[in-house]
Amino acid sequence: MLNEACPMDSQKLNPRSRKDSSRSSQRAYAFQVLYALNFTPGLEVLETTFDRFRDDSYSSETGRGSFSWSIIHGVWNNLPKLDEIISSYSKNWKIRRIARIELTIMRVAVYEMLYCPDIPVKVAINEAIELSKNFGDEHSRNFVNGILDAVARDINNGKFGISKGF
Repeated sequence: MLNEACPMDSQKLNPRSRKDSSRSSQRAYAFQVLYALNFTPGLEVLETTFDRFRDDSYSSETGRGSFSWSIIHGVWNNLPKLDEIISSYSKNWKIRRIARIELTIMRVAVYEMLYCPDIPVKVAINEAIELSKNFGDEHSRNFVNGILDAVARDINNGKFGISKGF
C-alpha cells in the first residue's frame, strides 16, 4: 500500500474553511510553496519556506494543521513515490524534463488522488487543471490532464489498491 495518508479533511483541519480559506485557495498556496521548494530543496527549508510564503491574504488558512499544510507535508514526504508514478505515465518525458510548474501541479493532484480519501479523483484532476490554467502556459492543462486521466483510469481499475469515487 502507499505511504502516508492525507491526515484529515479540511473541515476538521480548519473549521473556517467555508470563507476565503477554501480548499482551492489552500491548494493554490500549497502549490506555490511546493513550487518554491523545487529551487531550494531540503527538509530544513520546508517549514521556513511555508512560513515565509504566508502573507495577510493567506494567514488565516495556512497555519500548521491547515489543509494546505497537510498537502505540502504529504507531497514532500511522498515525493519519490509521486515522481515514480508521474514518470511511469509521462511517456517520452523524463521527470527532469517536465517543467517544474506542471510537475508540481501533478504531484499535488496525484497525492490527493492516492492519499486523500475525502477528495474524489475528478476533483483532484479539475483542481489541477485550474492550477495549470492559472500558473502554466497554454499547453499545461492538456499535458497535466492527459497524465492525470491515465492515473485516474488505473486507480479506477484497482492498480493502486485503493477504492475511490471518480
